[in-house]
Amino acid sequence: MTERVVLAYSGGLDTSVAIGWIAEETGAEVIAVAVDVGQGGEDLDVIRKRALACGAVEAEVADARDEFAEEYCLPAIKANALYMDRYPLVSALSRPAIVKHLVAAAKKHGATTVAHGCTGKGNDQVRFEAGIVALAPDLKCIAPVRDYAMTRDRAIAFCEAKGLPIATSKKSPYSIDQNVFGRAVETGFLEDIWNAPIEDIYEYTQNPAVPREADEVVITFEQGAPVAVDGEAVTVLQAVQRLNERAGAQGVGRIDMVEDRLVGIKSREVYEAPGAIALITAHQELENVTVERELARYKRQVEQRWGELVYDGQWFSPLKRALDGFIDEASRHVSGDIRMTLHGGRAVVTGRRSRSSLYDFDLATYDTGDTFDQTAAKGFIDIYSLSSKIAARRDLA
Repeated sequence: MTERVVLAYSGGLDTSVAIGWIAEETGAEVIAVAVDVGQGGEDLDVIRKRALACGAVEAEVADARDEFAEEYCLPAIKANALYMDRYPLVSALSRPAIVKHLVAAAKKHGATTVAHGCTGKGNDQVRFEAGIVALAPDLKCIAPVRDYAMTRDRAIAFCEAKGLPIATSKKSPYSIDQNVFGRAVETGFLEDIWNAPIEDIYEYTQNPAVPREADEVVITFEQGAPVAVDGEAVTVLQAVQRLNERAGAQGVGRIDMVEDRLVGIKSREVYEAPGAIALITAHQELENVTVERELARYKRQVEQRWGELVYDGQWFSPLKRALDGFIDEASRHVSGDIRMTLHGGRAVVTGRRSRSSLYDFDLATYDTGDTFDQTAAKGFIDIYSLSSKIAARRDLA
């Protein structure tokens, strides 16, 4: 029986060439799998037909937009996931979503190997392969760019020699990855970290410096999940899409950073994630109102570790699963409304309300009607500072 390889297929030059390249290198039949996680672009059926025209024995496409939003973006919102306190894991979240479809296709078609188009320098090779072996330990993984020296110029030459139905002349100076949760741009002139980004690289966001009217929005959450925008019920996917549009129109969610890649390289990345940043900002503030202090303090430590695990390709790891359980429990009371003003590149919270609120006006007020017993504070301070007081007597003696 002929060996079969399942290829993560985007419809672009590199993965289109990879179909024939893999076949020549391995003698295997190639099955192309394209997964829509809200990246936009070409129709899925067009992509499927191109894969077949480029030599795939079979081609599958999957509309996974709702799945991606519900099963991957939502946990990131609940976790307030920001790698290095800034990056909302745009690409890292999509990889395990794609991996699930690749593994399912491999089992369905009896494939022994899964292939992807990543290079040997980035994080995505780890995310794909660590995810694949976590779900199917017996599957092998190959990457033509990394393993078979499929460089860009050789890919173009292969495409022209074989007469593949894909354009080879247009070459963007950037490497771009996008989905409904955001967009990542790197390489080109951005590799000089002194160079400022230019407006041409942005698609999801408008220039925040251009004068425009502010936009006020109310986001409703239930147990940490966005369920309504301005009182209108939405799915998680719809919430992200609407905030992409409204926050993006105000220039919210632009990020320019040098980040620590898993492989040890520092890399300059430019992101735009208007919906993600608006939703995480709102969710963080609702937690401030509804989550008890010690739980909130500990959750912030969990959030950082959760984000690192996802960034590092450990979505399916035992620790990640365990932290998911903690985050779900911590989200039980995170329900209510957050009002935000979107303007000038910022999402600013201006109001919050919740039936699960721990904010007590009568305890917090300094006016008449204050129910806080201030006389209790002196004894609390004496006991709280006692160990430091004893140590100070010793150290200053």
